[in-house]
Amino acid sequence: MLARKTDGLESVTGLLRDARLFREQAYIDGKWRPADGGAVCEVTNPSTGASIGWVPDMGVAETRAAIAAAAAAFPSWRALLPQERSARLRRWYELMIDNREDLAIIMTAEQGKPLSESRGEIDYAAGFVEWFAEEAKRVNVEGITPHLPDCSMILRREPIGVTAAVTPWNFPSAMITRKAAAALAAGCPMVVRPAAETPFSALALAELAERAGIPAGVFSVVTGSPEPIVGEICANPTVRALSFTGSTAIGRKLLAQGGATVKKMSMELGGHAPFILFPDIDLDQAVAGALAAKFATTGQDCLAANRIYVHRAVYESFLKAFSKAVAAQKIGDGFEPDVALGPLMHERALAKCEEHVTDALAKGARLLTGGERHERGGLFYKPTLLADVTPEMAIYREETFGPVAAVTPFDDSDDIVAMANDTEYGLAAYLYTNDHSRIQRLIAGLDYGMVAVNRVKMTGAPVPFGGVKQSGLGREGSRHGLEEYTEIKYVCLAA
Repeated sequence: MLARKTDGLESVTGLLRDARLFREQAYIDGKWRPADGGAVCEVTNPSTGASIGWVPDMGVAETRAAIAAAAAAFPSWRALLPQERSARLRRWYELMIDNREDLAIIMTAEQGKPLSESRGEIDYAAGFVEWFAEEAKRVNVEGITPHLPDCSMILRREPIGVTAAVTPWNFPSAMITRKAAAALAAGCPMVVRPAAETPFSALALAELAERAGIPAGVFSVVTGSPEPIVGEICANPTVRALSFTGSTAIGRKLLAQGGATVKKMSMELGGHAPFILFPDIDLDQAVAGALAAKFATTGQDCLAANRIYVHRAVYESFLKAFSKAVAAQKIGDGFEPDVALGPLMHERALAKCEEHVTDALAKGARLLTGGERHERGGLFYKPTLLADVTPEMAIYREETFGPVAAVTPFDDSDDIVAMANDTEYGLAAYLYTNDHSRIQRLIAGLDYGMVAVNRVKMTGAPVPFGGVKQSGLGREGSRHGLEEYTEIKYVCLAA
């Protein structure tokens, strides 16, 4: 099903069961409003280049208004019984499930991912709201056994205050709910700045939050250019915690900016994940795993397997089978049936794919399939497979964030641990082997926050998602994700 076009504009509302979910205004203090002065930003469909709408281009003044509204809403929101906050979040979850198809259509229109992937993300995003609706009732579960006479010792987890989130375009719904549901469950209001490329998914969530009874000021969405909005979030002392998902380079800048007001920071940054394949795994299983780990979201994923290490004993046989599977993936508009890969988000992403492929080939890599822009034109790039990739190549050191798979041979377990750890990143790793002693050695040796063994899918609401080294700080999801928005208060009470 393709979005219809009218006067050059792609009509998303014509595809929706509930057209009110497509909002072209920001949401601040329970009100839908334009930018001061009426400035707007255009949002386009990366598959077609057609405009799908405009959102307010807001700045410092509007961001301050959202923060002030959050501060005003904080006392009453934190004072609610946890069961009451839980009920509002539960209703938000139910509305997301009821409107799953519309939310997926909006996402595919602005992000480009296949509609099947968008539906999956809505389920994933809603899962966080459901999970934290329950966690809201279990914030305080710790205690202290007194070591002093004649006293009681109490630990309380209390909401930290006004929080903010800066979210990316590759998962425009899930990266909001993973943060906002945790903050709201803890008793904190949140101001969200969504990516400029994908604001409509965030605004649809705000519409549903309003319907769910989330009070004014507790959840706001400020749209527009990042510099003034994020700059104000970092500088404003009222904001006590900031959660960011994006590149390591931007994360470093935000850490420096937020340091002046000593904000609590949680960061989910770059990944550059290794995928390690030993010869005791069935070849079909190995190919399916590598394909899923590398090409989901057209490779635009911090969990993407950017360095695929294959034991030399099965190296050439794997390459032959993997090349065929890579080339067979259907490329197209996300609304077309059976599409596996959509467009890249912008021209910079295409250019980076080209740069990495050109550099690798110049330094001795083999091109087995792809390696160029797709004949559809626009932002489409052919799924690509490079073999014999070495540490001297840029693609070995840098995240491509596109549909280019890089494969390197290895000979033994000791070498592969050192090779996999030879990076500033440490988010996720994939390990394929049936040798249980090897599994134990490698999961202990791999310097990553998350390790998936003989499978690719490993995330979800109960999971403490996050990395080590320069892949981030803190955890999202699970009980630990809620704790990011709390402070511990200790009370020593005389008997």
